[in-house]
Amino acid sequence: MEHIKEITIGDLHFVPYLTADMLQEKVSQMAGEISQKYHDKVPLFLVVMNGAFMFAADLIRKLDFPAELVFIRVKSYHGTQSTGKAQIFMPEDVEIKDRHVIIMEDIIDTGNSMSFLLPELQKMNPASLALTAILVKPEALLHDITIDFPGFEIPNKFVVGYGLDYNGIGRNLEDIYQLKPS
Repeated sequence: MEHIKEITIGDLHFVPYLTADMLQEKVSQMAGEISQKYHDKVPLFLVVMNGAFMFAADLIRKLDFPAELVFIRVKSYHGTQSTGKAQIFMPEDVEIKDRHVIIMEDIIDTGNSMSFLLPELQKMNPASLALTAILVKPEALLHDITIDFPGFEIPNKFVVGYGLDYNGIGRNLEDIYQLKPS
């Protein structure tokens, strides 16, 4: 990691955490696992924007079988109610019924978005429903969620790069950086 230096985004300082090479190696491994299970099923990948776009691009290029890719958004609204509410935004013509659906996330931390999204998609009667994320924070998880194809398990620290941002900045970085301890 010597070639990567500390970076500053806004008022925060970040140190190198996962290199582009480490990420590509993990994505290749995950693509292999997904290929074994779905190579004959033409799965539908639902890519959760904005963060999962780099992970999705890298993973989908490593698959050697037909697959469909659709970008969706899950927007959480936390008002005065403790439960909070969320909305799913996806193209109207996306057919979930009887499809093998794989949700692609950049990071699973609390699991709030997925605890809402998974049951909503289940109501649409997919043939199967799976979840993949390049990063998982087990310590932060508040919900019982199965991550079928997990990438790296990381500590509950703030990270940027490879699609993840701080106030909209940092998504374009090919490496992942972790918040520098103060």
